Amino acid sequence: MRVGIGYDVHQLTAGRKLIIGGVDIPYAKGLDGHSDADVLLHAVMDALLGAAALGSIGEHFPDTDPTYQGINSLELLENVNALLISRGYKLINLDSVIICQEPKLAPYIQDMQTNIAVVFGLSADRIGVKATTTERLGFAGRGEGIAAEAVVLIEKI
Repeated sequence: MRVGIGYDVHQLTAGRKLIIGGVDIPYAKGLDGHSDADVLLHAVMDALLGAAALGSIGEHFPDTDPTYQGINSLELLENVNALLISRGYKLINLDSVIICQEPKLAPYIQDMQTNIAVVFGLSADRIGVKATTTERLGFAGRGEGIAAEAVVLIEKI
């Protein structure tokens, strides 16, 4: 068994969709990034790659490659899962937290869990997704950006 941790942050900006955990969330701003900037899935991918000692998402999906411009991060997560399988690993469980002041994410958490679970062929009860505020402290508290952290447990198949 191996454990990995991932962290990601993206700035909020006007003129972009807010997509977290593969869910399109109605909000006045979206996350800025080369792909769809899905902060949760990026943290999950980094945790998975780290657990398997396979580097980071920046190495596998560089923001200098036009192939990944605007790409759906669920597709990238599928690629990471295929890489893990090719190296003989599978996800056992995931725990994660999304850090933002707004919008409120509770109505979307279950859909996020389901989206992630489907990629790995797991039941959603193996996928933990939570959201928290920073009590208006720091960049997330000021509404400048959103961060996410993820911890995964993988094992050899």
